[in-house]
Amino acid sequence: MTGQPLDTHPARLRIANALRTAACLAFLLIAVAVLVFGFGRTGERIAVLMCVNVAAVVSLMVFCGNTGIVSFGHGAFMMVGAYLSGILTMPAGLQRNALPDLPGWLAEHELSVLNALPFVALAGFAIALLTGGAIARLVGASATISTLGLLIIFHSIAVSAREFTRGSQTFYGVPRVTDLIFVLIAAVIFILIARAYRESRWGLFGRAARDDEDAATVLGIAPRRARLIAWVLSGAMATVAGALYGHILGAFSPASFYLGLVFSQVVMMIVGGMASVGGSVVGVIAVTLLLNTVRGLEGGATVLGITLPEVFGLTTIALGLAILLVIWLRPQGIVGGFELGPGADAPWLNRVRSKMTQAAAPATAGDTKLVAEGLSKNFAGVKAVDAVSFEAPTGQVTGLIGPNGAGKSTLVNLMTRQYDADQGAARIGEVDLTKLRPHGVIRQRVARSFQNIRLFRGLTAYENVLVAALAARHGHAEAHAITLRELAAFDLGDIAGMRAENLPYGARKRLEIARALAQDPSILLLDEPAAGMNPAETDDLADRLEAILRDRNIGILLIDHDLKFVNRLSDRVVVISRGQKIAEGTPEEVRADARVIEAYIGRGRGGRNRTLHPDGRGL
Repeated sequence: MTGQPLDTHPARLRIANALRTAACLAFLLIAVAVLVFGFGRTGERIAVLMCVNVAAVVSLMVFCGNTGIVSFGHGAFMMVGAYLSGILTMPAGLQRNALPDLPGWLAEHELSVLNALPFVALAGFAIALLTGGAIARLVGASATISTLGLLIIFHSIAVSAREFTRGSQTFYGVPRVTDLIFVLIAAVIFILIARAYRESRWGLFGRAARDDEDAATVLGIAPRRARLIAWVLSGAMATVAGALYGHILGAFSPASFYLGLVFSQVVMMIVGGMASVGGSVVGVIAVTLLLNTVRGLEGGATVLGITLPEVFGLTTIALGLAILLVIWLRPQGIVGGFELGPGADAPWLNRVRSKMTQAAAPATAGDTKLVAEGLSKNFAGVKAVDAVSFEAPTGQVTGLIGPNGAGKSTLVNLMTRQYDADQGAARIGEVDLTKLRPHGVIRQRVARSFQNIRLFRGLTAYENVLVAALAARHGHAEAHAITLRELAAFDLGDIAGMRAENLPYGARKRLEIARALAQDPSILLLDEPAAGMNPAETDDLADRLEAILRDRNIGILLIDHDLKFVNRLSDRVVVISRGQKIAEGTPEEVRADARVIEAYIGRGRGGRNRTLHPDGRGL
């Protein structure tokens, strides 16, 4: 976007807002920590532990919040960090007594805590990289269970590796850190890293795949890679947080990093809201205050004249009730999905909306065509698509019509590698799209929308388009310019800061097309873009598509049941029925074809010189 003032550039404004949000969270944490610190020695310890828990839960959120996978495996990273940092910082004389069988390459380093942390982070990075390949292949409950398995494995290793950890006995001699300033600075750094990652290219990719993996793949995002990057960064951060936790304890065992610790940190993240960094910070503060209040009652107390008995495990009960109440009353957590702080809901778009027209003009597609060659697909012996061939060149709209269940959407899914074709090919030039990986199709400048709207519901309208532009390998500045251009083209600027799940239906339909166009395709596959729209919205969409065709020279393959809409836009129409192509030609030729009339209104009702009505109502 040339000529745009520095303070209105959307990329810089987005970064500035992330930093302001992090500053607000840091200020909140500092305020609460100082307040708690004022309650003597007990308050000091609570404040220090709270800051370390912020670091740990924020590192957990980097993976969980950006992928949607709840991890119980981060206790393993914290354990590694605590033991490794303890070994590297332990006084040599004490180390010889506590760990007589420690290998020489690890012995007698006596580093300061600050100097040991880079080695701890590197170890966490390496372990996360080794374990992440398998975990990144999984989603949902299976991924969560695998992280629990990781924790169990590392706990068993720690208990068995006596020469490194003293087994299940207490690991002592670790230099203690009780300096609130030190851990507060560490927590603030973690908040900044997490916020920066959330707004980064790979943070957006991870959140897009979290909301809809198939739609993210169509945009060219590799979901496994996005999950792996989040896992590696999160693991390295958790290892450092574990080191800090170990230095606060001074003495610990493998049990100190097992299910009790992990469960409490997961509760903190979910109570605050796992989809945001602000949720993690608020969750830690809220749960810390809750636990310390309940802990005071655990040994028995008198409240309002009522003597309460001793209740062992009252803190665990409080954690369980807290997470149950949040899931019941506010599933998104206290904060929800948006970040705290000024400009978090993207009101900064008001400052750049007037600059939208300054975006660079979209690229004009060259002369190419999408060619289907004998595509076929069986589902359990049923021929969904049977040897269908046709061409969709640039500069034209090719309509693809047919009765319900004819195989139209299946055909599009074959051409974009959502399904594997049993036979045939889909070519752009010499490239066979059916041989590519699903996220590689967009590299051939083939984009699509879906029959059922597949937006990233947890992202704003702006982010939905931005993630598409970034996935098309545009630089940040160019991606933001493209985003503004496409939002303006579809009159979405006023609602760009709204989450996609809160948009009205017609706006969601337009947003999905804007997202596809942000990738500068040569061929655009639109699967029922006018479905559910009223006549005025349909006419408006037709006007916009005609302008896109005129300005960009792209090819459009248009599927829709609104034959008036298809006939208005299409240069040629392909008709399929029961998986087979039954006609192809101009709209007028297709409407007069006896096979098309039979497919739409039944055998025996069409006669010579009869045609299908242009709006599809009958003869």
